[in-house]
Amino acid sequence: MSVHHAARAAGRVAAAGAAALTAALALANPASAHAEVEADAPRALAENVTLTFVSEAESDTAGFTELRVVLPDGIAPGDVTLADAPKGWKLKPGDDGYAVAGPALRTGVDAEYKVRVRQLPDAGQLVFKTLETYGDGETARWIELPGGGVEPEQPAPVLKLRAAASGTASADPSPSASGPSAEATDARLAGKTATAQESRSSAGLIVGSAIAVLLVLGGGAWWLGRRRVSSGASDVPVADPES
Repeated sequence: MSVHHAARAAGRVAAAGAAALTAALALANPASAHAEVEADAPRALAENVTLTFVSEAESDTAGFTELRVVLPDGIAPGDVTLADAPKGWKLKPGDDGYAVAGPALRTGVDAEYKVRVRQLPDAGQLVFKTLETYGDGETARWIELPGGGVEPEQPAPVLKLRAAASGTASADPSPSASGPSAEATDARLAGKTATAQESRSSAGLIVGSAIAVLLVLGGGAWWLGRRRVSSGASDVPVADPES
């Protein structure tokens, strides 16, 4: 094999390895998406506030069928009413929040809806842990909070609030069924995220394996090219100095 052919072979091996690595990275890093919340009056103790929630679609095979929200302390499920939603979607209160659900949206279509809250609590920020369900049964859990200087992979929607206006008082809470504690809700949601975390770990192993294969293939191709070059050089006849 000539030096030119050896180089071409090494190039083909490297290209194949790069393609495998690219595929592995794509598997380990799915398309970025997120869930967000905004308010028309983001102020502590504000009354009759409209919250707008947007969940970005990240599935290539199905559309949204349900968005479930765990309400922060200070907002009872009975304080929330539906203001706007995709056609056919309804709001159903729960023990610790509510669900907005209906006919499946088209694949790739973001889900946006609005709810009206009787009064916001006296707080600096509100966290709305959100679970998104698709028509194929897959669920995305946007429930993580920053901690220890680490940015969460699936952050929960957070609404920042300005300080309450002077003289504003808290309204009497709406009557509602006693829901589970925040600790119990977090434990349940954390348990449901175990499978997702295992999937991310598996993806990391795939990336590591792909890199190792790429290094082995590249090293083998380089060694083969050097061997061919050395072999070719040894086959060249040496002139007899006495001739």
